[in-house]
Amino acid sequence: MSDSTNRGALAGIRVADFSRVLAGPHATMILADLGADVIKIESPEGDGTRQWRPPVNAVGQSTYFAGVNRGKRSVVCDLRDADDRARAQRLAATADVVIENFKPGTMERFGLGYEAIAEENPGVVYCSISGFGDTAGRDLPGYDLLVQAVGGLMSITGGADADGGEPTKVGVALVDILTGLNAVIGIQAALRARDSADSPTAGRGQHVRVTLLGSLLSALANQASSTLETGVSPGRMGNAHPSIAPYETFAAADQAIALAVGTDGQFARLCEVLGEPGLAADPRFADNPSRVAHRAELRARIEARLVSRPAAEWIDALTAANVPAGRVNTVSQAIELAASLGLDPVAETEATGPDGESRALRSIATPISLSATPARYSAPPPALGEHEGADWLTR
Repeated sequence: MSDSTNRGALAGIRVADFSRVLAGPHATMILADLGADVIKIESPEGDGTRQWRPPVNAVGQSTYFAGVNRGKRSVVCDLRDADDRARAQRLAATADVVIENFKPGTMERFGLGYEAIAEENPGVVYCSISGFGDTAGRDLPGYDLLVQAVGGLMSITGGADADGGEPTKVGVALVDILTGLNAVIGIQAALRARDSADSPTAGRGQHVRVTLLGSLLSALANQASSTLETGVSPGRMGNAHPSIAPYETFAAADQAIALAVGTDGQFARLCEVLGEPGLAADPRFADNPSRVAHRAELRARIEARLVSRPAAEWIDALTAANVPAGRVNTVSQAIELAASLGLDPVAETEATGPDGESRALRSIATPISLSATPARYSAPPPALGEHEGADWLTR
């Protein structure tokens, strides 16, 4: 799996990946992209997302599974079987990183908990992902939709309260993705502490714990901060921003435009492009707090101008004036945009189809760009148990 010209920033790091579905696999795919050797330990039935289809990719794999599992090796271990369990324990003893997202207590019952592994492998960085932690919330089910609901995200997402909008989940399992990213951060911090000679934990790993609820609360950012300071929970505002205006979507003649006007200078230039230069001097709109206070009036004035011309014309004029504006793209259009900007958003790997023919598989590339040790896409998402029989129990 190694590339002789680029072994990756995490070359030499072995990851025993007991995770499944999304948060953990997303984390370990990033580690694999950055050069780690990730061994995915699956049950005989495989990661459940293998069955989440259609759609499928060019070799018949679930695109859900394929989207977060490239670059890994797959072996099958039935942890209910004593021999397989012993194999898993030996693998964990050789790993730099062990990651799991079972219900708290499950890995301990199999002799694969942190304490047991660290006793034999003191340098292990052991990452546990759970929905609500391993104390009072240990028995709560950690599903993204549930966490979006109880974690407050749905209460600020959806149509505006004043318009009768209802709480709405984000259109992707965002909490899982955020949690996976936090897992990567925690794992790399623990590896850094282990491998630094002047660290108080030099030579020793540690237990990294990440929760879906904690990850979501952290990501609520300004909304959580304002709640803590004011004691008032924010409500739904549709696409508007609670502290900035104009910062939302507006109707043009043919489709919606997103305006992200964050400074007085940008607002003045917006007014010029709209043919309403006097708006910038109007006391109701002269600074951001005033614009927020008179949001409805400002929105009406802006939209009255925007509906007179197609979105593309406005976006060209606004972009030329250095006013942040864009159309509301589909996912396909967003990928095309990234490609047009030279961001290389698509990673390609080669896999063999059922007919024995090679197929190109495409997935979204890691967004992390390293100048000397860039991400590499060395292998496609594995078939279940594809690497059985390989010398994966030795370093």
